[in-house]
Formats: sequence, C-alpha cells, structure tokens
Amino acid sequence: MASEIEHLKILDREVNRGKGFTVKEGMLAAIGRIRLFSDADNSTDISHFDKMIPLFKEGYDIVIASRHSKDAAGAQQAVSQARYKRIIGQVGNRIIQSVAVPGIWDTQCGFKAFRDYAAEKIFSVGVIEGCGFDIETLALARALPYKVGIVPAYWINKPGSHVGIFSYVQVLLDTVRVRRGLSRGEYRL
Repeated sequence: MASEIEHLKILDREVNRGKGFTVKEGMLAAIGRIRLFSDADNSTDISHFDKMIPLFKEGYDIVIASRHSKDAAGAQQAVSQARYKRIIGQVGNRIIQSVAVPGIWDTQCGFKAFRDYAAEKIFSVGVIEGCGFDIETLALARALPYKVGIVPAYWINKPGSHVGIFSYVQVLLDTVRVRRGLSRGEYRL
C-alpha cells in the first residue's frame, strides 16, 4: 500500500499476530531518532509527546506516559475503566512489580517513546506478541540498562476495549515468562 504522505510507511498484514508483534514490527521499521507508539484508540492524546521531549534532552533513552500518580505527579484517568478492570489492574501491577518491573506503577499505558538505538535493541530481542510486551519492553530496558523517564498522562478510557479477563491472565503469564527469560539469559542482550 503506497502512501502520499512523506515519511509515512504503512505496514499491512492479513493475519492478526497481536499488539506486541505489531508494535515491534512498526518500531523496527521506523527510521526516526525518536520512535513513539500510541494505542489506536487515542486514550492518551498525541500532545503528551511534547512532555517527553525535555526528558529526551536530559538524556533519557525511553520515556513513557503513566496514568498513575505514583509514577508521575498530575497523572490522571479522566474517564476511568470499569471498576473490575481497575481492581484487576491494581492486583496485577503488584505482581508485575514484584516479578519483573519494580517501581513502575503503570506498565500498560500505550504511549511510549524510544531513542532509535533503544528501540532497535529492545524490539529486536523481544519475543512476546501479546499485551505482555509492555512489561517485556520495560524489563529489557532496565536490564540493558537504559534510562527510563515517566510523564503524567491525562488518559480517557474509550468504550469498546477488546481487553477482557483472559488478557489480564495472559499478561501475568507473560510477566513470569519475562522474569524466567531474563534470569536464564534467554534474551540476546
């Protein structure tokens, strides 16, 4: 599929391989010095990138947006998820922090930017194709070790999410897989 917008590359495939696979494919095909991915529902507005630029100028390798005030003062969920999703998310995050990514309260916010070298290294060794790729990405960033900055998100939940209870379970299984892979030296770091 050809594009008439300069520097826009469209990747198209017939088979859905998962969010992690799609983000990985896009990040490795990108050519910019800073590479950003954002959830398609635009729950985190593109204007958040402006908050990231100063952190890159300060030497951060990766900058993520967070919906949690423990990560960044001013983080806010303007329209929250359903109560059951918030509860599952809170419990899941405690597990994620204890197993793979300590100190980050919102690993799943779909608005993250990477310096080109960090994107190429992390996404070339990542193996998780589903929603657990966010945890893998941050765990690999820490293992390499890249400097990760966090900006506050003003996040608006969009109805029609495809994330169900099975997705939460899969993310936790992926978290254990990441921890095991790092401890066994299975990633090509």
